[in-house]
This record gives sequence, structure tokens and C-alpha cells, in this order.
Amino acid sequence: MVLANALKNSRRNHQIALGVTTCLALVIAYLTLTPMPNLSLAGSDKTHHLIAFAALTMPAAVLYRRALAWMLPSAIAFGGLIEILQPYVNRQAEWADFFADGFGAILGVIIGL
Repeated sequence: MVLANALKNSRRNHQIALGVTTCLALVIAYLTLTPMPNLSLAGSDKTHHLIAFAALTMPAAVLYRRALAWMLPSAIAFGGLIEILQPYVNRQAEWADFFADGFGAILGVIIGL
């Protein structure tokens, strides 16, 4: 009975981690691949990248650790893909943004673990 409940909770945790991560990836894609609004947000652009990608990887680190073997490299590649696509949507690609994305993804894993 205990094992069945643990497996059920494990499966639910995996689904939650993947669902939250997918939603966050969609929000990040939208915010980074649409024209930039004229908003004044606290903090620097690099800080926003770091926080977004930390949030992207943290659910897996907390709820679905085995997925980190593919999720962390995928999150970093996602950040790179965004930077490659940004010039095509009238945004500017920056290496510093890519590094902030990667550092944020790693930080999210560290905090989540």
C-alpha cells in the first residue's frame, strides 16, 4: 500500500513538474520572442533572464530529479535557440543573455535540490 501510494505520488509529481516546466517555457518563449513592450521593470535584463531560467528548471529539481539529465541541457539549449531566433522578431541577440539563461538554469537546479 505504501509503495503504491509512493508510485502514485511520484507519477503525480512528474506530471506536475513537466506541466509547470512546459507552461514556464511557453511564457518565456512568448516574452522573449515578441516585440518588447515599453515597460520599466525593476532589475536588469540579465537578472530577468537568470530568474526566468531558474524558475524553468526548479520544478524538475524539486519534483522529478531524474529528468534533470535531459532537462538542464534542454533548458540551456532553449536559451540558445531563443537568442538565435530573436533577430528574426526584431529583438537583439546577446551572448550575455545566453550566459544568464544558462547560469539561471543551473541555479534553479541547485536551489531545487
